[in-house]
Amino acid sequence: METIRLEFQPNIKAKILELLSSFSSDELKIIKEDENFLKNKGMIQNELEKIKDGTAEFCTFEELDSYLDEVISEYEN
Repeated sequence: METIRLEFQPNIKAKILELLSSFSSDELKIIKEDENFLKNKGMIQNELEKIKDGTAEFCTFEELDSYLDEVISEYEN
């Protein structure tokens, strides 16, 4: 099966569901949007805006490696 994501105005939801209901459950499954997906999408969009407007903070690979070593060592014990 393939998956697509639709975005539509609320006033046409009934028409879309009516059309989709004409297919069997073997042909089509309606999957509700995942809350985490929407949360993560918003977070990523915010980070992208920071990159675009120049306010994002970056670090080197070495800084990241050092930070991760510190975090891991906190949870090893």
